[in-house]
Amino acid sequence: MATTVAVLHGDQTGEELLRQSLRVLDPSLLRTDLHFQHFDLSLHNRRRTQNAVVLEAADAMAACGYGIKAATVTPEAAGDVGSPNAVLRERVGGKVILRTGRRIPGVAGIAGVSAPISIVRMAVDDAYNAREWREDRDGDEVAFRTEHISRATCRAVAEFAFIQAERTGSRVFGGPKYTVSRVYEGMFKEEMDAAAHRHPDVEYEPQLIDATYALIFSRGGEPLVIPAMNRDGDCLSDFVLQLFGSIAGSESLLLGFQGELFTPSVVMAEAPHGTAPALEGKNIANPMAMILACASLLGFMSDAQCHTASRALYEAVFETVRAGTRTADLGGHALTDEFTEAVIDTARNKLEIWGTIGVRS
Repeated sequence: MATTVAVLHGDQTGEELLRQSLRVLDPSLLRTDLHFQHFDLSLHNRRRTQNAVVLEAADAMAACGYGIKAATVTPEAAGDVGSPNAVLRERVGGKVILRTGRRIPGVAGIAGVSAPISIVRMAVDDAYNAREWREDRDGDEVAFRTEHISRATCRAVAEFAFIQAERTGSRVFGGPKYTVSRVYEGMFKEEMDAAAHRHPDVEYEPQLIDATYALIFSRGGEPLVIPAMNRDGDCLSDFVLQLFGSIAGSESLLLGFQGELFTPSVVMAEAPHGTAPALEGKNIANPMAMILACASLLGFMSDAQCHTASRALYEAVFETVRAGTRTADLGGHALTDEFTEAVIDTARNKLEIWGTIGVRS
């Protein structure tokens, strides 16, 4: 039975990199039964449809369970269509964003950071859904913000952090500034502690968010999973990915959950970087993150061959870099399509050999 994937097209270099990633998802290459539904989420089409296409794409993704998205432009003007991300997250029950920094072969990390670090952050609530306003008081201008988080979101993030730690043999590390915000951020800490009781075999070391930043450099040799609030996690994930040499060396996953179940009902993969308009049309952008997004998405599918294909793509990406085929951001000279072609060739060879000797992931 075919597995359907919703493909959400985007803008500028983000769209160019999505098209490269679709080359590696070719069913004839991966020996998988994948079917693709395409949706145009470019800024032009979002404006033309008044975001109706975003809702259509979200509903399709919720129905099939899987999606891959290009980076999209967010207009700054008030009253414009805005970012599609918030709409997508709300529509599919997206509560968790997962980003993992990992060592890129031949690329030096910073301060000795070498073991994988996964950031598991809230995808909704917190500062990014706050109501803001300003008032004049005693001759001064005062700005206000009202934020909120829900226990359901806190629980999903905390639980998935421990699940991710079990999958990767990592320690759950870090946390919110609950000593200052005992009611608000304290709710998240309560759910982290509760998840720790449900997963007694996972090492758990809670830290305040400021201490988390400081101590990452002393824990760079051990795999970590760091659960975080929405804005804390946004900042932390960009910071962590750069420690490994490039933000283009990792995928980003949005995970949707329904009810009290902790198995994702929707997985949407994308790159953590933006549309990179300065690189548009030059064929020099790094497609690693989008290709890794494909690999990660395949890993969440139930079909065994998809798991094998996921492993082949992950290995092919890093072996390609290790062999010296690198784009300019990693100190190389390969063009975007040349890098993708090298990954395809390596993955094809792996799958052919594995098929011959009966290897499965």
